[in-house]
Amino acid sequence: MVEFQVSIADPKEGKSFQTKVEGHHANSLIGKSISDEVDGIFVGLPGYKLRITGGSDSDGFPMKKGMPIPGRKKIIGKKGVGFKSNPKEVKLKKTLRGSRISTDISQVNMKVVEHGPKKVSELLQEDKGED
Repeated sequence: MVEFQVSIADPKEGKSFQTKVEGHHANSLIGKSISDEVDGIFVGLPGYKLRITGGSDSDGFPMKKGMPIPGRKKIIGKKGVGFKSNPKEVKLKKTLRGSRISTDISQVNMKVVEHGPKKVSELLQEDKGED
């Protein structure tokens, strides 16, 4: 069974929230790419629209926008996701994950695009109370 740790950033409140997504909601996220918009019902936020901004796999390799593969690939680059700036601007070879969500992904980062009737903090605290 697929399970994702989802980090949701809410620019309106200026906070981020973490929640777990599993079962058929997690399966509906498979195949989505970075910058795709999804319905908030998949992460327990009915009435919300969320944009996928990134993620990482279980080994910590980050997802990179513009790589349409679901697996890992070694690329050469200078800046961006997965690269630390170097004063000499030396190109580095790094292993990065593609922009599509697959079963190997363990964390998905999302950002709220459209808000619903209730606050995010209220909806996600209700879920924690049920555990």
